[in-house]
Order: sequence, then C-alpha cells, then structure tokens
Amino acid sequence: MSIPHLLVHDKRDNVGVVVVEGLTAGTEMLCVVTEDNSDFSLVVNDDVPIGHKVALADLSDGDTAIKYGQDIGRIVDTVATGSHVHTHNLKTKRW
Repeated sequence: MSIPHLLVHDKRDNVGVVVVEGLTAGTEMLCVVTEDNSDFSLVVNDDVPIGHKVALADLSDGDTAIKYGQDIGRIVDTVATGSHVHTHNLKTKRW
C-alpha cells in the first residue's frame, strides 16, 4: 500500500492538499478522496510544499476554488491541472 501524496476531502473539490514533505515537479501522486476512500493518480507540475494546494482540473481567472466542498476563494490567474494553487493565483472573496 502506498502513502498518499494528496488528499481531496469532497468529490466536488477542484483542489487537493499536499500531505507529504518534499513533493517535486513530475511526481505521479497518489491522491485519496477522504469522502469515500477512492483514489486516483495525478502528476504534479511544480514543487509544492506540504499543506499547499494542487489544482485537480484546469482553472481560469475568476473560477471558484473548492476545498472541503466549500468556496475558499477566487482564482486570479490560469492554473493548469496538477499545478500549485496558493496566494499567487488564489485570493479571498472577502475583499
């Protein structure tokens, strides 16, 4: 059994959370959906620190990022599937 690289909490999520240290670009990640314990593979495009997010689908400027099945902010730049999602391309909708 392999250790997951990425957790997705809800099937509606379009971002997942990195749960390993030292995730490097080009790694084929084991991604686990905690809602139903299903899994899938995804290649990460960037080095991504633990606790940061990765796009599960192509996201465009203005799209809503969904984590835990909830709106966590607005995408402010194009993000390809497998790419790092953080403050450089995700902003709060609060202000």
